[in-house]
Amino acid sequence: MKIAVVGAGAMGSILGARFARGGHDTVLVDVVAPLVKTINAEGVTVVRGEEETTTPVPATTDPTSIGPVDLVVFFTKCYHTAGAAESARPLVGPETVVASLQNGWGNGDVLAGVYPEEQIVVGVTYNSGLVQGPGRVVHPADQPTIVGSFAEGPTDDAGPARLAQALTDGGLEASVVSPVRPEIWKKLILNAATLPTAALTGMNAGALTAHAPVHDLVSETAREAVAVARGLGYEIDAQERIDAIHALLEKAGPSKASMLQDFEAGRKTEVDVINGAVVHAAEGQGMAVPLNRAFVQLVKGWESMRGLE
Repeated sequence: MKIAVVGAGAMGSILGARFARGGHDTVLVDVVAPLVKTINAEGVTVVRGEEETTTPVPATTDPTSIGPVDLVVFFTKCYHTAGAAESARPLVGPETVVASLQNGWGNGDVLAGVYPEEQIVVGVTYNSGLVQGPGRVVHPADQPTIVGSFAEGPTDDAGPARLAQALTDGGLEASVVSPVRPEIWKKLILNAATLPTAALTGMNAGALTAHAPVHDLVSETAREAVAVARGLGYEIDAQERIDAIHALLEKAGPSKASMLQDFEAGRKTEVDVINGAVVHAAEGQGMAVPLNRAFVQLVKGWESMRGLE
């Protein structure tokens, strides 16, 4: 397949390298010209422990230089999705699969405002990455990715299957599910409970579950978000989510959450589509979610003090 990955940050670079190593004609698209120049000169280097793998992947700032592809995967920050979707129009033909594996809730809706919803695939990945420098990222371990059709009701799984195949060709675990929205909420619950908690405390993944008071805060924030998801009709078990979250945190150990990375880099966060999405869904049901609301307010306060609003 011919594949374009829009956003050459940590996860975009990791997936771009995996697609290329899986034999696909892959290009990275990013608005940061120095990053694109470095990737074109040096490739993408993925670090795991003591092992480093460098993969040549062409990169560009100009989607018109590529033309329509078979698969476009968006991996920008959520607040760049709308602009990225518009700029990526030259990449998308009538048969192109348009996919989002981004954090949070609502990226699929943004893409559906630009492209036909029957072409859109959404999902979640439990892979994580940390940028060490331009074109150089840490990928601690292979984790599963779950994808499905954005359109609700009876759908053709050809699009999700195309994305899953590209991922498995690159050596990553991927599965297609229908409906996929409960899986997105499961990841949203994980993120809501752990990302702002890590950012505001400075704790890595392992510390979040090892420190008893914070362990309890993660659990109660997750329980609050599960109640909202269940109110929307998603049959998600609270204790299963809580147990899975703490098991994942323990396994992730020294890894840093993406929002903690945002704090350390002085970047705007994605709290609006994470805890903010939980708050918005709760308001529609007349539910109180004081922990998720407090996290939104605290993170927004941090952003305000740094002129990031």
